[in-house]
Amino acid sequence: MSKIILYSNGCPKCNVIKSKLKNKKIEFTETDNFSELEETEFKSLPIMKIDGKFLTFVEANTWINTQK
Repeated sequence: MSKIILYSNGCPKCNVIKSKLKNKKIEFTETDNFSELEETEFKSLPIMKIDGKFLTFVEANTWINTQK
């Protein structure tokens, strides 16, 4: 089972990813602690982290859509 963290501030895009994860019954942890993101090139939310790999909104959306 992958460890999934959703970095979210409750914006509409964050809510889309959160809703899709819940609809697919994919377990995740949501956080608003962005200190880890400060060391990356990411400047917008949401960001999803799966087993250490960061995904942008588009990448996270694509990943969720491929899950059964």
